[in-house]
Amino acid sequence: MPRRKRLSAGRVPLILFLCQMISALDVPLDPKLLEDLVQPPTITQQSPKDYIIDPRENIVIQCEAKGKPPPSFSWTRNGTHFDIDKDPLVTMKPGSGTLTINIMSEGKAETYEGVYQCTARNERGAAISNNIVVRPSRSPLWTKEKLEPITLRNGQSLILPCRPPLGLPPPIIFWMDNSFQRLPQSERVSQGLNGDLYFSNVLPEDTREDYICYARFNHTQTIQQKQPISVKVISAKSNRERPPTFLTPEGNASHKEELRGNVLSLECIAEGLPTPIIYWIKEDGTLPINRTFYRNFKKTLQIIQVSEADSGNYQCIAKNPLGAIHHTISVTVKAAPYWIMAPQNLVLSPGEDGRLMCGANGNPKPKISWLSNGVPVEIAPDDPSRKIDGDTIIFSNVQERSSAVYQCNASNEYGYLLANAFVNVLAEPPRILTSANTLYQVIADRPALLDCAFFGSPLPTIEWFKGAKGSALREDIYVLHENGTLEIPVAQKDSTGTYTCVARNKLGMAKNEVHLEIKDATRIIKQPEYAVMQRGGTVSFECKVKHDHTLIPTITWLKDNGELPNDGRFTVDKDHLVVADVRDDDGGTYTCVANTTLDNVSASAVLSVVAPTPTPAPIYDVPNPPFDLELTDQLDKSVQLSWTPGNDNNSPITKFIIEYEDAMHEAGLWHHQTEVSGMQTTAQLKLSPYVNYSFRVMAVNSLGRSLPSEASEQYLTKAAEPDTNPTAVEGLGSEPDNLVITWKPLNGFESNGPGLQYKVSWRQKDGDDEWTSVVVANVSKYIVSGTPTFVPYLIKVQALNDVGFAPEPAVVMGHSGEDLPMVAPGNVHVNVVNSTLAEVHWDPVPLKSIRGHLQGYRIYYWKAQSSSKRNRRHLEKKILTFQGSKTHGMLPGLEPFSHYTLNVRVVNGKGEGPASPDRVFNTPEGVPSAPSSLKIVNPTLDSLTLEWDPPSRPNGILTEYTLKYQPINSTHELGPLVDLKIPANKTRWTLKNLNFSTRYKFYFYAQTAAGSGSQITEEAVTTVDEAMASRQVDIATQGWFIGLMCAVALLILILLIVCFIRRNKGGKYPVKEKEDAHADPEIQPMKEDDGTFGEYSDAEDHKPLKKGSRTPSDRTVKKEDSDDSLVDYGEGVNGQFNEDGSFIGQYSGKKEKEPAEGNESSEAPSPVNAMNSFV
Repeated sequence: MPRRKRLSAGRVPLILFLCQMISALDVPLDPKLLEDLVQPPTITQQSPKDYIIDPRENIVIQCEAKGKPPPSFSWTRNGTHFDIDKDPLVTMKPGSGTLTINIMSEGKAETYEGVYQCTARNERGAAISNNIVVRPSRSPLWTKEKLEPITLRNGQSLILPCRPPLGLPPPIIFWMDNSFQRLPQSERVSQGLNGDLYFSNVLPEDTREDYICYARFNHTQTIQQKQPISVKVISAKSNRERPPTFLTPEGNASHKEELRGNVLSLECIAEGLPTPIIYWIKEDGTLPINRTFYRNFKKTLQIIQVSEADSGNYQCIAKNPLGAIHHTISVTVKAAPYWIMAPQNLVLSPGEDGRLMCGANGNPKPKISWLSNGVPVEIAPDDPSRKIDGDTIIFSNVQERSSAVYQCNASNEYGYLLANAFVNVLAEPPRILTSANTLYQVIADRPALLDCAFFGSPLPTIEWFKGAKGSALREDIYVLHENGTLEIPVAQKDSTGTYTCVARNKLGMAKNEVHLEIKDATRIIKQPEYAVMQRGGTVSFECKVKHDHTLIPTITWLKDNGELPNDGRFTVDKDHLVVADVRDDDGGTYTCVANTTLDNVSASAVLSVVAPTPTPAPIYDVPNPPFDLELTDQLDKSVQLSWTPGNDNNSPITKFIIEYEDAMHEAGLWHHQTEVSGMQTTAQLKLSPYVNYSFRVMAVNSLGRSLPSEASEQYLTKAAEPDTNPTAVEGLGSEPDNLVITWKPLNGFESNGPGLQYKVSWRQKDGDDEWTSVVVANVSKYIVSGTPTFVPYLIKVQALNDVGFAPEPAVVMGHSGEDLPMVAPGNVHVNVVNSTLAEVHWDPVPLKSIRGHLQGYRIYYWKAQSSSKRNRRHLEKKILTFQGSKTHGMLPGLEPFSHYTLNVRVVNGKGEGPASPDRVFNTPEGVPSAPSSLKIVNPTLDSLTLEWDPPSRPNGILTEYTLKYQPINSTHELGPLVDLKIPANKTRWTLKNLNFSTRYKFYFYAQTAAGSGSQITEEAVTTVDEAMASRQVDIATQGWFIGLMCAVALLILILLIVCFIRRNKGGKYPVKEKEDAHADPEIQPMKEDDGTFGEYSDAEDHKPLKKGSRTPSDRTVKKEDSDDSLVDYGEGVNGQFNEDGSFIGQYSGKKEKEPAEGNESSEAPSPVNAMNSFV
């Protein structure tokens, strides 16, 4: 736990006082200690310079000051004396300069607008406040204006102006609708810094009649509302995309000026389609990481706490797929005056020297002026001890009459700073403010701080003494702080005693005694220990504490850093915590805390609660490790190891694993030696020479492997010659005149003895030279210099040590270093297979000229560039490598109708030989790529115009373009295909005599002499005849029509039931008469005079209605064929039938029928057909 330091009761106010002394800002007015100490006035509280008041409340202008004697207060208003006694509404707070102007009962706030300044004065000088500009807040109404509705096309940009009334302070602007819901903003729609609402491009969903700008005046808590703006967006069939342009700011460049310390806000809002994205950069610099923020979807860049270093050019970039535009904002950071070093209060004694310094900066540089007691020094009473030098007042040989309050005013065009600093000339002998005979108690080996708070003028010097006749304490052992405090860094028992603090100046001396006692630290000598307890058991934690005999400790127990549960099962005595009847939730961390008045210590232990142990069950586990390892029968290359098995833990041991460690060569690394049956307890082990062996054994059962046994004693075998030679022997040259022989060295285990070395031997394979040999050690490479270029060598590497040589090594073949080939391939010729493939042949070079391992042949080939392209970039050479001794190869991926150049080079392990003479060849024409683009523009009723760009890869000379197109009807069925040839020099073609309001699919490709290229497809629609479109309607989907048909069906059903009932009564009806007169079984039409129905036939093939109610074969109802067709009634008619079957309803205008596309009709079903379906 953290340790707390003891602080004497009287020490806090003294430390505060000492802090005040160190800062040289003030002299404390302690009424008990400094009753006769005078001090000039100091302004402690005042209203802000720009003081905006609420006109609905009383005006309170603050001015508080301190001094001794207490200061009196006066005010000026607009530069002249403000006589508060003559205004009954103005009162001054007693003992203060704060004014209260009671405008709530009567009067107006505007009457008291002005510039106020407070003066606090006593016999030592006068301090003044800032100029306080008092202004009432204003929240004016919006001027009445008539706002015309705004109509624009889909995709256009839009700015909705706000232009709020000028208020004090300026209002906060936001846009809402009639429901007081904030209008959503995005990268496309956003509010600018000036409050206007900007649309980069409008969409149909932007249509609304309630765009309302609100201005909130926070000071008066009022909100003003602008008249709603109506915006209607007309949908356009095709919106032409456009690159960005800036809505604000205008032009390519602008200027912004900001004051130091403020927030710099830069804004760029752009319009365009698609919506542009805004980016910001600073020219010749980077944006400050921790002070830069992006607002309003990155349209606003803000830099907080701006400084002069932030001046420069900032660039905003608006970008969309069609282009980018930028605007440069030149930022200049000016600065109102700010303090570098404000003047500090100065306390001097008579005859002393001093100075007041006023350091301020700004942009432009502020002007420094001085006032004395509120009066410019130029007209203030003369003081011979005072000399003004710019921003410094120098005092020399001051006297008590030199006491005054000086004001420093630093001003430029952006503001001013005003600071009061007094010069107080005092003649005071030393005073020690620390209480006499204060007792300090400190724990041994910790720092001790003895206070000696003091005051005097001149500033006293402080000395400390120990004991009655001790000498002054030196700083090599003690630390003497400027505030008079004596620090003993490490207090010991012998530091105990009486210490005397002496303060001296030329006017006198004061001293004070304090006492220090050193105490032993509190320690826990018996800590609580980790415990595991079964549920229901009792556990005890012990905590014994040793402490200084003069301190009384208190022992506190905590559980999980909190209080112990309020439970009788927990009992605490002097040294123990006992928990009875342990439960699961008792588990946790228990902490013993020993506290004294000077220190505290703690110790913790964990309690784990487990379930009660049942009747012991057999324990099944891996075996215990073997033990008692012993080495016997120690020979040069073998030894016998024996051991005793550990407990098998109820699972029989199946085998033992034996491992060894070579302490000489690989200490700490254990290797597998052998395995033996679980029935054995001895093993005969084969050994290698010159190894310092140790062995360990592990037992294995069905549950796993035991831990290793303890290691056996060490056994060092005798040295012998190596058994093996190095492996991976190779001979390769790194230079044309050397042979580098490398090998994999033996490890220490394989060395078989000390002094391991290698005998390296070599000779030319095809020569009669003898073997050349060299013996090396501690390397795995040897370089033979001065060899011929690329000559085969025989190589062998043999191991040896101090005992002897390894067996004769195997001989391997290597080569000395390679050099670049000398001869280029000859007889290079090219066969062009097709427009993208060529075959190259060449003759092989002589083997001797290769001077190395033949890697293959490499073909360099490149396409000849036009003069314009050649100027823009270097030739792009392509490379194909053919492995081995091949003498021909294929060049795939060539470009048709192109001029190529190639050469061939032979390649060995060193690099390439010289190039063969260049060979040129031409590829024939090929089919072109698809046209680069195809656009359909200027659609009309019967024509479409196609524009295209030629293929990016014509692969020959274009001969013509082929355009195929066909109509697509409403069911996406394709009509007849039209084939059209277009000259190759055209990039635009207009198709005429097309059907209106019809979708067409186009297939377009280019041709060369080699054939047709890939096609590009596009779809487009001719425009609609608006007059005809306005007359056509799909009646079958109209709600009124479905309801009408249901009513008709219900009415017919009722009439049929009535007829049936009347027939059953035996009456004779006109229908029956017609049946008697006509034997035709067809359904008879409705009579026009009485509305009755003829009888109907039961035949399965119902005949259509007669008399013009027949539906034409083209499934359309013609106006002249059926004047009563329901298709002639408009939507929204709540039509119904009278009892006689006549139709009642309002006509809402007749609809024109829609022409059919293809073989299908988009006309609504005729209501007469619907009638047929009912009957």
